[in-house]
Amino acid sequence: MGSFYEFFAGGGMARAGLGEDWTCLFANDFDPKKGDAYRANWGDAGELQVEDIRKLNAAHLPGSPDLVWGSFPCQDLSLAGVGAGLAGERSGAFYPFWDVVRGLAADSRSPKLVAVENVCGSLTSHGGEDFKAICKTFSEAGYRYGALVINADLFVPQSRPRLFVIGVRNDMELPCGLTSPRPSEPFHTKALLRAVDSLPPKVRANMVWWNLAAPEARKDVFADLIEETPDSVDWHTPAETNKLLAMMSKVNKAKVDEAKKAGRRIVGGVYRRTRFDEKGVKVQRAEVRFDDVAGCLRTPAGGSSRQTILVIDGPKVRSRLISARETARLMGLKDDYVLPHRYNDAYHLTGDGVAAPVVAHLRREIFEPVLAGPVPYEQAA
Repeated sequence: MGSFYEFFAGGGMARAGLGEDWTCLFANDFDPKKGDAYRANWGDAGELQVEDIRKLNAAHLPGSPDLVWGSFPCQDLSLAGVGAGLAGERSGAFYPFWDVVRGLAADSRSPKLVAVENVCGSLTSHGGEDFKAICKTFSEAGYRYGALVINADLFVPQSRPRLFVIGVRNDMELPCGLTSPRPSEPFHTKALLRAVDSLPPKVRANMVWWNLAAPEARKDVFADLIEETPDSVDWHTPAETNKLLAMMSKVNKAKVDEAKKAGRRIVGGVYRRTRFDEKGVKVQRAEVRFDDVAGCLRTPAGGSSRQTILVIDGPKVRSRLISARETARLMGLKDDYVLPHRYNDAYHLTGDGVAAPVVAHLRREIFEPVLAGPVPYEQAA
């Protein structure tokens, strides 16, 4: 259907979402381990170049892509980060990414579509100035653009809201119904509306509201993705599970008791938090959620960032770290997707990626309709 470049490619999750009808002309990532995973899943991947994007320019890139995708690093924009924003060393790779896009335009190979993805902290980073900079870049490069907040939990049982900004080259005619005169839920959140309201008029003039259909209701729950005999982690001993339960407050222990009465297997995600007890003393608490959805996967910088799961079958309670394969399933990857052998490498790969089903939805709802062009009147009738 189309051709694409995939920047900050990781293990090729955007490629997985675009599907077999799309042709990858070029892929890039800085991390050699992620490059190994990319090749393991997409053949020899001669189109992949493991290199700092700051060392690339249009002369290095083959063909004329229909789409340029960039899931640029989130660390400086994340609420858990240090707040450097687009001025940071990692998230600042947004600008070299756009240098490449501008280089393509100067070479008469300007892509029809440009899409970037990042954390929702991009909306408020530096008082909204980073979001303004992202939008201004699209506008000044000659793209009509629209922003969307899409939570992966619409497609997979993982809470993973992300900001997507998608631009279409100004000379491209948009199909009827692809945009709306006003924002709509669930993809235009209150936080997004506040960020858009602060845009300068000149930048706002090139913005559109993408009109996406909501997907069909998700049928699977967190428990459906859980392995009984994972090969990357071990089940905790009863003593370790009891220690975890002992760290819970009365409220969280009550959640466990209710889950035991559910009459079905329930899986909850456990998170360690520092809280104040009734005497005002800091204590470490284990807090659990039983809403059939995993918490957002993150890159494993430390023990607390690796999700622990609590599996409850009636009176039986077990616990362990979430497995590498389970993290891949939460990103919408098929079980034949090849993961790195080391647990941390696999977790880092999945936790740092884009959920493939979200990309697939954007492909169906925006990318392919744009490339197909407006439907002739007589055909539409």
